[in-house]
Amino acid sequence: MELMKYNTYSKKNHMFYNCNKLTYLYLSNFNTKNVTNMSYMFGKCNSLLEINLTNFNTQNVTNMSNMFYKCKSLLNLNLSNFDTQNVSNMNDMFCCCKALTNLNLEFSNFQTQNVTSMKGMFYKCNSLSILNLSNLITKNVNNMSFMFSNCYNLTNLNLAHFNTQNVINMSGMFSESYKLTGLNISNFDTQKVVNMSGMFSECKSLMNLNLSNFKTNNVTNMSHMFSKCVLLTGLDLSSFKTQQVNNMSHMFFKCNKITKLNLSNFDMKNVINVNKMFKGCESLEGKNIITKDKKILNILNN
Repeated sequence: MELMKYNTYSKKNHMFYNCNKLTYLYLSNFNTKNVTNMSYMFGKCNSLLEINLTNFNTQNVTNMSNMFYKCKSLLNLNLSNFDTQNVSNMNDMFCCCKALTNLNLEFSNFQTQNVTSMKGMFYKCNSLSILNLSNLITKNVNNMSFMFSNCYNLTNLNLAHFNTQNVINMSGMFSESYKLTGLNISNFDTQKVVNMSGMFSECKSLMNLNLSNFKTNNVTNMSHMFSKCVLLTGLDLSSFKTQQVNNMSHMFFKCNKITKLNLSNFDMKNVINVNKMFKGCESLEGKNIITKDKKILNILNN
C-alpha cells in the first residue's frame, strides 16, 4: 500500500488549542496558502509569550474567530503580513489577551470590508492603553456586542470613522472600560440596532457622551445602558425614540452625578421592566428632567 503523503490541511481551527504550557512558537515556514479556517488556532495558549507569524499566508482565510483567545501572556503581536480581505468572522479574535500592550492593525492588508461580526473582538484586552482602528472598515458588520468591553486601561477611542449602518447588536460594547475618558462615536448610525443593553455600563471615567446622532427607533432593550457611569453629569437623549423598548431596568443606575436629563421623546408605553431605573441618581430631581411622560417622574420618585 502506498503511504499517504502529509499535506497541509485546509482547516487549521483549534490546531494549537489549549497548549497551555507552550511559551514560544515559530511558524515562519508554515505553508498556509490553502487554509480557510483559523478559528481558535492558538486559543487558550495561556503561557505563550512570543509567536512568529512572519510568513503566514492568510489570503484565503474566512474565519479568524477566537484565533488568539485567552493568549493571556502574549505581550506583542505582529500581524503586519496578514491579508484579511476574505475574512467574514472576527468574533473574539483577541479576546482575553490580558497582557497585550501593543496591537497595531494599521496595515494595508488588514482589511475588514467583508467582516460581518466583531463580537468581543477586543474583550478583556486589559493592558491596551492605545488602540488605533482607523484602518477598519465596518460597513458590513452586524454585531459589535462587547467589542471593547473590559478594556480597563483604554483611555481614548476615536470611532468617528466607523460605519455602523448594519449593526443590530451593540450590547455591552464599551462596558467596564473603566479609564475611558474620550469616546468619539458622533457618526454612529444606529437605525438598525435592536439591543443597547449595558452599552456604556461602568464606564466610570466618562464625563461627556455625545449621542445626538443616535436613532433608537428599533431598540427593544436599554437595560443597564448607562449603569454606574458615575462621572456623567448630564445626558441629552432628546433624539431617542423608545416606542419599541420593553426593558429599561437599571438604565441610569448609580449615575450619581447626573443633574439633568432630557428625555423629551421617551415613550414608555411598551416598557415592562423599569426596575431600579433611576436608583442611586442622588443628584437628579424631577424638576430637572425634561419629559412629556409623567410615568418617568413617577418612576424617579418611587
